[in-house]
Amino acid sequence: MDKQAVREAVWDAFEAGDQARFPFPSRDRIPNFAGADAACERLTDTDAWAAASTLKCNPDAPQLPVRRAALRDGKTVYVAQPRLRDADPFLRLDPEAIEADDDADIDDATTVSGISTHGTPVAPEDVPHVDLVVAGSVGVTTDGTRIGKGEGYSDLEWGVLSELGAVDREAQSASSGEGQRPSGNRASPGDSRTQSDDSEALRASSRTQSDDHATVVATTVHELSVLDGPESPIADPGELPGPDAHDVPLDLVVTPERTIRTETPYARPEGIDWDALDDETLDEIPVLAERAPEGR
Repeated sequence: MDKQAVREAVWDAFEAGDQARFPFPSRDRIPNFAGADAACERLTDTDAWAAASTLKCNPDAPQLPVRRAALRDGKTVYVAQPRLRDADPFLRLDPEAIEADDDADIDDATTVSGISTHGTPVAPEDVPHVDLVVAGSVGVTTDGTRIGKGEGYSDLEWGVLSELGAVDREAQSASSGEGQRPSGNRASPGDSRTQSDDSEALRASSRTQSDDHATVVATTVHELSVLDGPESPIADPGELPGPDAHDVPLDLVVTPERTIRTETPYARPEGIDWDALDDETLDEIPVLAERAPEGR
């Protein structure tokens, strides 16, 4: 069973039931679902959420409650521009700036159109250390594998930020933190940080504590998307594909009903797999074209 077959099974399940929510159809997108607000509330109850001051979040509909909750909690949120098409491919949503803008409010600024209007474009080098990454998912497993909608941009965003040290290549060690695993290889919450104008200095300071304060990677999904769960549309989870080398494993999977600390055994990718990118992709994404190694 390949990843596309898994996506099709999940999308079929959403279309067959009453769990899907606007926008429709659920197919070919990160499916919005009944209970997205409840999943967000569960995420905000975790130590990872409490410790985070800076998030990177996807722009899809099911994570709208997450973006709103983050800004209301005073957290700065970074969202990637569609298809990384701009030379400054990330948009920064600053809660203080939004509150001070008479023409903006958090509800408006966190929609897809509002992010483009009220977000400040920033280069990857200007993204500080990210405490919590929230990714949209079509399918996940309880050991941390994630299947997106198949375009690969989320993994590219991670690769760019990983090469700059804005996200941690190693998960938190088990020396401290909620949900630690005996092998010491899963991410858990870190201390909150304040944003600085000198983002490189901030990242450097954060990296000195990376063993204890590594970036946590989370997703919010419906139980239909938990591929080895009780509501899974996959008949035999043993047939599920394993992760590819560029896939970013999840530390937290949060549904409306439960919070799963995955204790993932999978390694995080250490950067961009340049050999896997064709010339067309490089030409279309300025942030990659500018950083591609010579001869690539």
